[in-house]
Amino acid sequence: MENCKFCKIFQEKKIDLENELAVAFWDANPVSKGHLLVITKRHVKDFFETTKEERNAMFELIDKAKKIIDEKDKPTGYNIGINCGISAGQTIMHIHIHLIPRYDGDTENPRGGVRGVIPDKRDYEDK
Repeated sequence: MENCKFCKIFQEKKIDLENELAVAFWDANPVSKGHLLVITKRHVKDFFETTKEERNAMFELIDKAKKIIDEKDKPTGYNIGINCGISAGQTIMHIHIHLIPRYDGDTENPRGGVRGVIPDKRDYEDK
């Protein structure tokens, strides 16, 4: 797709990891040190449009990237996120998985993790 920012990155070979169906590259606006994006080579809008083979290929790159980030940056945790649709925060309509390394003290209270996408739901009581 000629107007897709991520397709252009792939076409221009500005990638850091690759397999047959997916590529990975460092996020241009990282949330933390080592923030990486994984996309399919085929232009598809979101996770639900990917094939089983594409999903496996993306997660294979996540495993490889984690090993690299672990050695290089020594994070103490990770968030893995996929936004599907505008109301979920997706701004580039090409499937991309965020691999976000986390570090002790990078936020005052990390409890709730990805639940923080809706701030009032982040904190909860164990039941």
